[in-house]
Amino acid sequence: MTDSVKNTLLFTIVGGLILLTGFTQSWNTAILILNMGLISAIMAIGVNLQWGFAGLFNVGVMGFVALGGLAVVLVSTPPTPGAWAAGGYGIVLSLLLGAATVVAAVLVATKLPKGRVQTLTIIAVLVVGFFVYRAVFDPSIAAVEAIDPAIAGNIGGLNLPVLLAWPAGGLLAAGAAWLIGKTALGLRSDYLAIATLGIAEIIIAVMKNEDWLARGVKNVYGIPRPSPVVGYEVDLQNDPAFLARAEWLGLDPVTASTLSVKLGYSLLFLIVLLVLLWMAQMALKSPWGRMMRAIRDNEVAAEAMGKDVTRRHLQIFVLGSAVCGIAGAMMTTLDGQLTPSAYQPLRFTFLVWVMVIVGGSGNNFGAVLGAFLIWFLWVQVEPIGLWLMNVITAGLPDGSALKVHLLDSAAHMRLFTMGLILLIVLRFSPRGLIPEK
Repeated sequence: MTDSVKNTLLFTIVGGLILLTGFTQSWNTAILILNMGLISAIMAIGVNLQWGFAGLFNVGVMGFVALGGLAVVLVSTPPTPGAWAAGGYGIVLSLLLGAATVVAAVLVATKLPKGRVQTLTIIAVLVVGFFVYRAVFDPSIAAVEAIDPAIAGNIGGLNLPVLLAWPAGGLLAAGAAWLIGKTALGLRSDYLAIATLGIAEIIIAVMKNEDWLARGVKNVYGIPRPSPVVGYEVDLQNDPAFLARAEWLGLDPVTASTLSVKLGYSLLFLIVLLVLLWMAQMALKSPWGRMMRAIRDNEVAAEAMGKDVTRRHLQIFVLGSAVCGIAGAMMTTLDGQLTPSAYQPLRFTFLVWVMVIVGGSGNNFGAVLGAFLIWFLWVQVEPIGLWLMNVITAGLPDGSALKVHLLDSAAHMRLFTMGLILLIVLRFSPRGLIPEK
């Protein structure tokens, strides 16, 4: 069997599993799996750029995905009335003062000769800058968070179309990746993993605790949809032409409207995935892509040939993080809300890594296949496990301790299955289902 036939067969099997879900459960569930599979595929491409192309072990994927979601709030939601006048400008000023303090400290470190005078001057600049920053920042955020805290309490956004928030999410994640990469990419791979994991947790902690930014754990609701491609169910249900089409298809208005909205998202997500996949493939086949893989395989030899390894690592780190930021913005748009407490490393870092490893590290199509397969299993294994436990315990009396234990253990089938799939793939196909060529 040729590689192309094998790969086509693998994608056909995964597509068949999603279609089977539609026929046996519901089409709403099947399309939701499809949509989240498309978003997960984009995340997997971002991680594959970093690991598959350059060998960068980024365990902070969650943080960049969260920054993409934050960008949707800052770009697409309307500004909170009175927030900018009350303290918004003060917050911006304080952030600029904080940045100026850091820049001043760096200038002192570079201009003054090393010694006690330099050390004391840096400490003085940082201490004075910190107190000035807090003197402006604290009253400003208190004023913003006091504005109707039950439904607002944040500065809001720019009220721009939500589709503009998707590239903005990529830019925000890329900016954070550049700052992180300038300090962390000089570390060894294991230290880089620890650093990125810690930084991702810091990003989530900031989002949870800074209410003025995105309401913290109170969450942001009512994020607009990408109109006109994706409408609202109520509007569709009041449209006579749509109702006529739904009746012709034999669907009730509620089901038809929900399917229409989800398919609108599917179309947009598919377009973004295809564009990013095409760009990733062109990069992989370009001289730049060959250089990145040469650096991945042997950094010492690449440096001996005159390649700036740290600079190239920074490039790929920023690009991969930007792709993850775009995926995070798309996911927040699909959910219609930003929930900082929902960002967990298991879901937004380690599961994405499983997708890349199972699909095939270094192969973009493998990353996409792994994303769809692993996400399908992540959603479906728990109900399948519960059904299996019911079958196994059918002969046991109700109230049996063993039966209760087995039924309760069905909730852990997800983690068990992910580990089992990973072990099987690493044992029989260590390079993934679609290996790098």
